[in-house]
Amino acid sequence: MAAATEQLLLPQEQPRRRPPVWGLTVAALLLVLLLAATGPLRPRLFRAPPPAERVALTLLSGAKEKGAVCVDGTPPGYHLQRGSGDGADRWLVHLEGGGWCSTVKECSGSRLSTKGSSNFMKPIRFMGNGILGGDQLQNPDFYNWNKVYVRYCDGASFSGDAEAQAQDGTTLYFRGLRIYEAVIDELMEKGLTNATQALFTGCSAGALSMMLHCDDFRARFPQEVSVKCFADAGFFLDEKDISGKRSLWSLYDRVIHLQNVRKVLPKDCLANKEPTECFFPAELIKSIRTPMFILNPSYDSWQIRNVLVPDSSAPGKSWLSCKENIRNCNSTQVEVLDGLRNKMVNDLKVVEDKEDWGMFIDSCFTHCQSLSGVSWHSPTSPRLENKKLLETGTLEGAKERKRLTASISATQHATVCRLHEMLLHLTMSRSTK
Repeated sequence: MAAATEQLLLPQEQPRRRPPVWGLTVAALLLVLLLAATGPLRPRLFRAPPPAERVALTLLSGAKEKGAVCVDGTPPGYHLQRGSGDGADRWLVHLEGGGWCSTVKECSGSRLSTKGSSNFMKPIRFMGNGILGGDQLQNPDFYNWNKVYVRYCDGASFSGDAEAQAQDGTTLYFRGLRIYEAVIDELMEKGLTNATQALFTGCSAGALSMMLHCDDFRARFPQEVSVKCFADAGFFLDEKDISGKRSLWSLYDRVIHLQNVRKVLPKDCLANKEPTECFFPAELIKSIRTPMFILNPSYDSWQIRNVLVPDSSAPGKSWLSCKENIRNCNSTQVEVLDGLRNKMVNDLKVVEDKEDWGMFIDSCFTHCQSLSGVSWHSPTSPRLENKKLLETGTLEGAKERKRLTASISATQHATVCRLHEMLLHLTMSRSTK
């Protein structure tokens, strides 16, 4: 997966009209993600300093007996940092991303890294001033919550349940579904069951996993508990690459069959569509009932590099330069990038009709923004109607609104998306529902 903190960039091109972008900008973002169902967050009693210590890795208890193991058979792990003050009964559970392995050879190789083995996992510091950060000024809504960072070591977005034989005769364990279930069960025993608020998040492949399990996670709590889901850079598209092939569809198809992913796919989708199609977020979100907030760049750097212009498409020198830095793209290439953006916008229109959902779709060239203080809550964060990502969920009066709908008329101007600039001139008209 591409780094979550790479520079935010935008293509350069001449001013022109764009199709409307629809966003349920957020009284859902947590009025929804940031606010309890019964009222606003309580006043903060103190400022917690950013955590200086590393957070130890906790290996899942009884993993082998439960069959909940990484690809190489080692127990999976997570990092738990306890909350304090008025955050002691609030929980944020984050699923790590890291791509997918779709062949026996690829999955065998994952055993030599954290993507397939806990042997390589070490203590971590929760990321700076992003959504997992401990600085009250930079992360005022979550700084003192219980935070869990669940490590990713199954290669199928915490969704498979199968085994395979490697070429050396050893067993490869595809037990992502069991890992998810066992880790959440263990966290419930450690206090998650007493949460008054719970936010279920994920980045990239972890965000896709979060979508697959969002309703299950919500079902573990009493109805009066405020539970929301937050997907960061997980809206992967079934888009043809520059050679005309559906590269990501083919990858997902291999993952689903190798790792037996069908169990977690929505039954209503499977009744009418192929399992591979049901693995894409455009179909998943139609079945999810729990309120969700979707954060995604419309020029997602990972998708441009791996879905639109994958190495398998044999890109020439010009495309290689473009996909590494879209300021190098020519006008024809920008048109292709715009096609990816437009598909994302169209696929997300279903969100307009979902109660208490929201989204923040910016036009920067990046991947995973909530883990970085630069994009989460800083003077240089991308803005929508002059509001930073974090601020969109704390709008004055949000408690009284069930949903805030923003109609965005966007015209592109010739600029680079420096960290403090948006590609778009935004004019927004709101309607409440």
